[in-house]
Parts: sequence; structure tokens; C-alpha cells
Amino acid sequence: MSVYYTTQTLRIAIESEKALNKSIGFVPTMGALHEGHLALVKKALSEVDTVIVSIFVNPTQFNNKADLEKYPRMLNKDIDFLGKNEKILIFAPEYSEVYPKDDSFVKIELNNLDEILEGKYRPGHFQGVLHVVRNLFQIVQPNKAYFGLKDFQQVVIIKKMVDFLKFPIEIVACPTLREKSGLAMSSRNLRLTDNQKNEALIIFQTLNYLKELKLKYAPQEAKKRAIEYFNSGFLSLEYLEIVDDTSLQKLDEFWTKNSTCCIAAVCGEVRLIDNIQI
Repeated sequence: MSVYYTTQTLRIAIESEKALNKSIGFVPTMGALHEGHLALVKKALSEVDTVIVSIFVNPTQFNNKADLEKYPRMLNKDIDFLGKNEKILIFAPEYSEVYPKDDSFVKIELNNLDEILEGKYRPGHFQGVLHVVRNLFQIVQPNKAYFGLKDFQQVVIIKKMVDFLKFPIEIVACPTLREKSGLAMSSRNLRLTDNQKNEALIIFQTLNYLKELKLKYAPQEAKKRAIEYFNSGFLSLEYLEIVDDTSLQKLDEFWTKNSTCCIAAVCGEVRLIDNIQI
């Protein structure tokens, strides 16, 4: 398995692969890899010839400097975690490789999709996500890119960007991978104690409870009861919203064919997000 640290060397490797008519898949990550990331890589390996895995902690998507500083960085462990597979190329760039001086990124209009849910609590977060993903897409130029649905709003917004910029890239959304307890896998879980992991289970329990509530109540009432249930635990709730899968608009009186509940909460000093389609 090869590791590339510069855009130039990675591009040479990719062009060599494409010269052999190999399809390229891309899994962008911020490192601290876990089984959820590995599931994305395995999905990509089943569909394309060569998979690029980027490992880059992107500063532009953090609106909390302390959160950025505490984000786990363990490149050598991440490389070992991916194992020896000649079909995987790792891209571990420095900031200047991802954000060159002649960077031409322009803010993308999302019609407030980046100002609700996560966007409301993390101003500028999604423009930072789009900036890094757009730049990485331009470097890698993959046929397919793989993202986990734990970051549901992010997947919706990246699809909008790809359509807007007319990138010939298929976005493949993959199910959230969970620990046996039900806790959604996340690099941030490394910062939780065992006791906090148990307390954090109220997130998944609340999402499952909402499935039951849907059978009896309209979205607005289901949301109210779900929040009451969540507040019986020890976490601090930032938001719990039931939205339409495509528009991300809040549902009040009626359920749509495809609706999702998104939740964000703080456990100790760690902010966790999750969602479930209901």
C-alpha cells in the first residue's frame, strides 16, 4: 500500500491507474479511522479498481478552535489499520497541498441548507466541508466518492455541490455503522470514557423511540415526546429535528414518504451527532 504526501505524486499515481483503464473510488476522512471508515473502503473496493483514502484534518470546517486542537491525529495507526492492500492509495497531505495559494474556491449558494440543523450550531461548517471536498475532488478526480450517512446533512449538501459544479462523480451514501451497543461509530468516541459511552446510548434509544412514536403521532408531537424521553438521560441536547430527506425542511403536521430524525448532543466535552430514517 502506497502513501502519498503531495498532490503531484498522487496525481502521477492516479494517472498511471487511469492509463490502465482502472476506475477510481475516493473515501475522504479526517483520520482516527474506525470500522465505519473501513466499511466505506470495503464498499469502494467492491465497486472500483483503485481506492484513494485521504487522511486530512480539515481546519476550515471547525468553528471551535479547541475542538480542532483536540481532534485525534494518529496517521501511523491509520495506515496500519487499513492493512496491506495494493488497491488502496493513501493521501496524507499538508495544508498547503489541499489549499494552494491559487485556490479558486467560491462560496456555493445552498439556499439555507447550510444554515439549519448542524449549520445553525456550527456557522461556516458546511462551506468549510464543501471547500475541502471540492479541492480534494479536483485532485483525485474519482469516478465514485463514498460518504457515511451518520453525517446525513453533509451527504445531502455534497450531492448539491456535485450537481451545481457538474462534477462527473457518483456520490455513494453508506449506512451508519454502529457499535454493538448501538452507539454510532465516530472518531470522537475516542474521547469518551466507558461511562460516557453508556450515557451516550440515550441518543440511539431516542431515535428508536421515535420510530414507535411515528405510528401514533404527527411529527411535531412525536418530536416533543422524543425530547422528553431524551431529557431523562444525562446528555445536553442541542437539537432534535424531524426533516424531509431531500429538502431538510422540518416536518410538523404530516410525515413525508422519506423522513429522517437528526440529533446533536453533548456528552461531557464531546459533541455527538446521529440520525435515523423513520
